[in-house]
Amino acid sequence: MRFPLPLTAKIAAYIIGHKIRRTEKFATVLQLEPLHTCNLTCTGCGRIREYSTSLKDMMSLEDCLGAAAECNAPMVSICGGEPLIYPHIEALVQGLLEQKRIVYICTNAMFMRKKMREYLASEYVRDRGAAEATLQKLLQAELVSEKDAAEVRKGPKDTAKAVISPSKWMYWNVHLDGLERTHDLIVEREGVFKECIFAIRMAKILGYQVATNTTIYKETDMGEIEQMFDFLTTLEVDGHTISPGYEYDAAKKDMMKRLNLDPENFFLTRKKTVEKFQKVEEWGKTYTLFGTPIYLEFLAGKRELTCSAWAIPTRNIRGWKAPCYLMTDGHFASYAELLEKVQWENYGVVNGVARDARCENCMVHCGYEPSAMLGDNAKPGDTWKNIRFNFAPRPKPGPVDPDIEEKAYNGVTVGKGHLTGKKETPDVVAA
Repeated sequence: MRFPLPLTAKIAAYIIGHKIRRTEKFATVLQLEPLHTCNLTCTGCGRIREYSTSLKDMMSLEDCLGAAAECNAPMVSICGGEPLIYPHIEALVQGLLEQKRIVYICTNAMFMRKKMREYLASEYVRDRGAAEATLQKLLQAELVSEKDAAEVRKGPKDTAKAVISPSKWMYWNVHLDGLERTHDLIVEREGVFKECIFAIRMAKILGYQVATNTTIYKETDMGEIEQMFDFLTTLEVDGHTISPGYEYDAAKKDMMKRLNLDPENFFLTRKKTVEKFQKVEEWGKTYTLFGTPIYLEFLAGKRELTCSAWAIPTRNIRGWKAPCYLMTDGHFASYAELLEKVQWENYGVVNGVARDARCENCMVHCGYEPSAMLGDNAKPGDTWKNIRFNFAPRPKPGPVDPDIEEKAYNGVTVGKGHLTGKKETPDVVAA
C-alpha cells in the first residue's frame, strides 16, 4: 500500500464518521508550530520573520497537546521553525502518539542524527547487544563517528527523558527541494543536502519511517526533481509530498527586504504551476507520492478544486491562525472560534475567480489536498479513484541510473538562481 493500512484505515474511518454525522467543517491534519525559531533561513520561507524568533516564544507542551485534542485531527504535522529545536519535542511526540495520532515531524534534518543517537543510547539500557550491532552498522556506513559511538555506549544522560523512537505511527518528514546544488541554495547553507541524506540513511537503518516534502518554484528543474525521487527510492524513503511554491505575503516581504529579489521571478503563478506539474500524474504511478490522485489532477490543470483551508488548521504561539497556513488575518483562541468567525466564503478561487487577491496563485496542498480528500467538487468515480490510488501496492522502482548518487551530489554554488548572502564564486564541485 502507498500508506500503511492502519494509518489509512484510521483516516478513512475518521472522515466517514464526520460525513455520516454531516459535520460541515472538521480538521483532517493539524499544522502544529510549537515555535518559530529556526537554524536555517530558507529562501521562499517567511515564517521565522513573520513571527518573533526568540526561543522564549514557544507553546507549552500542555498547549500543544491540548490543541491536538481540541481539533481532534487524526494526523499532526509538527512544523515551525525547526521543531527539533523545541525543548519538549520528545515529550510532544510521545504525547501525540499516546493520543493515537499519526505524527509527522517536518524537519530540515540538521538535528535528526543527534535525536536518533539519543534513541540508540536509550536502547543500550534495554538491549545492549542489539544496540551495539546497530551501532556497528552505523559506524561501517560512516553515519556516526567513533566519538559519537562512545557517547551512545554511555547510555542516556537522563534516563527519565523521553526519546523519539521508531513507530509505525510516526514519520520523519525531511525537507528536500532538489539535489545538492539546488537544495543548499534554497536553504542558503552548504552541506545541508548531505546531512539530509546521512540522516535518512541512518533513520532507515534504525527502522524509522521517512517521508520527504518538496516545494516547486519557478527556477526548479523538474527533471532534477525526478532524479531526486529516483535517488530517494534507492534509499528506501517511504513516500513524498510535493506542492507548488506560493507567493504569500510574509515570504514576498522577506525576499524583497532581505535578498533584494523580485518574488515574481521565484514563485509560481497558477498558469506556471500547471506547466510545471504536467507529469505529476505519471509521477504518482512511478513514485510513492502521498495524497490523492484528485489533487495531482488539480496541479496538472485537469480539474478545479475549491480551498478547504479549515481542514488543515494551523496552531502556533499566537493561537489558531486565520485563514490558513500561509495567510494571516488574525488568530483565534480556539479551533471552534476559528471555524465560526472566519468568513470562509471570502477566500479561495472559484470558477477561476479569486475571492481574495492573495489567493489568486495558490494551489498549495494545505488548502486543496483536503478538498480532494473530502469529496469537494467530486466527479463520478472519484471515491474509487482515491481508494485505488492509496490501497494499491506501492509503485515498484524502475531501472536505476548507476550514476544516480554521483548526480545527486552535484556540487554547490551561490551564483545560480539567487544569492545566499555570500559573495558570488565560480561553481565548485564537492569532493
